[in-house]
Amino acid sequence: MTEGNFVDYTKIYASSGKGGGGSVHLHREKYITKGGPDGGDGGRGGHIILRANPNLWTLFHLKFNKHFRAEHGGHGSKSRSTGKDGSDVYIDVPLGTIVRDSETQEILFEITTENTEQILLEGGMGGLGNWNFRSPTNQTPRYAQPGIDGKEGWFQLELKLLADVGLVGFPNAGKSTLLSVLTAAKPKIADYAFTTLKPNLGIVKYRDFQTFVMADIPGIIEGAAEGKGLGHRFLRHIERNSTLLFLISADSDDINKEYAILLNELKKHNPELLDKSRLLAISKSDMLDEELKDEIKKELPKGIETLFISSIAQHGLVELKDTLWKMLNE
Repeated sequence: MTEGNFVDYTKIYASSGKGGGGSVHLHREKYITKGGPDGGDGGRGGHIILRANPNLWTLFHLKFNKHFRAEHGGHGSKSRSTGKDGSDVYIDVPLGTIVRDSETQEILFEITTENTEQILLEGGMGGLGNWNFRSPTNQTPRYAQPGIDGKEGWFQLELKLLADVGLVGFPNAGKSTLLSVLTAAKPKIADYAFTTLKPNLGIVKYRDFQTFVMADIPGIIEGAAEGKGLGHRFLRHIERNSTLLFLISADSDDINKEYAILLNELKKHNPELLDKSRLLAISKSDMLDEELKDEIKKELPKGIETLFISSIAQHGLVELKDTLWKMLNE
């Protein structure tokens, strides 16, 4: 998937179908000139239904197709015939999709499991035909119910990536390089900040044909929780990761300070993020000799396990995968 094809936010307009009207009809045959009422009910209007599709990773397919209208229900007819139900409209979305009311910003529901179908807008009910209104005192009712109108509105779809491990770090910390080495993903890599503008997913192969999913998320800058840099566009993707891998470059001026800033931005966005298991990896450590490593170890943040790795030199990657696998399965 190219970077431009990754869409994690879009708005759609949806309109469910109107119910069909009930029929006003009196039974007539060759030798029955004054039969009773036999008008049938109207059919139900079509629903708008969101359906989980595990083969989708993005909302790109909805970028240029934003309007969805379900079919109206058919009208009832004679001989108590019920009108045809309007056809439902299905909208496929990837796992991890959040649906909000565009006007109130209320979260309506989330799609997080396979084979999930959720009605976004119910179609209007069909009206009752005049057969339903017969009574001993009103044997030939000449009225029926109209169908109930469908519903409509604008809805906001947001995608939160479903990944086991989320890479957290400042721009140019080496997250994309690590992802490209550990997985078959091909993120854009260059020696400048904000190379990654969209999240990238990769599958890490582990021992005995086991795997886990890693997400490279655009780099944090101080103030990201307030919307600076790429702001909330990436922070929400971290919310579904079960383990956070903090990546700080070995050439950082102050590893402790960088780690504190990263933690603070996550806390300001959502304090629950601090409850996730965390691991710190010092990237680009091929630049360090043992003496420098010993010096850095004295200054490392307390309370978090730390590994020294190098994606380019392939140092420490097996230990990194072992540690992540253990954390994911605790």
